[in-house]
Amino acid sequence: MHKVRFITLLFFGSTAIAQQTHEKQAVHQVIRNMFIAMQTGDTALFRSCFAPKVIFQTIVTKENQTQVKSEDFEAFIKNLTKYPKGALDERIKFKGVHQDGTLASVWTPYQFYYQGKFSHGGVNSFQLVKLGNAWKIQYLIDTRRK
Repeated sequence: MHKVRFITLLFFGSTAIAQQTHEKQAVHQVIRNMFIAMQTGDTALFRSCFAPKVIFQTIVTKENQTQVKSEDFEAFIKNLTKYPKGALDERIKFKGVHQDGTLASVWTPYQFYYQGKFSHGGVNSFQLVKLGNAWKIQYLIDTRRK
């Protein structure tokens, strides 16, 4: 009887771990797709990474004053088409995914290169929501520094 319980617990535990791993990989892929879309100028792929009412913000500090600036999502997409393919290259490192059901939070330090030259770095903070069977970015805020 104890063996049956142990095997059952082992099976369901393994299944839960596999599901968590799958979800984290899916979250990572949405974020990777966003950066691939930026690099290639693929506005359809870029748009597909986001929830319908996405919030885009950046934290800037000027003259020792910190401000949170909101960016217009549609204007950002329109600007993507102005750059040659490969001009925008944001290199990130995943620093963990925290997930609870249909909510995920991801922290990614980054370095941004424009036409092969370092421009700035900082950290991206993503909040994703699982809508149907797909993870979508609902909120993106970043820091920017030289």
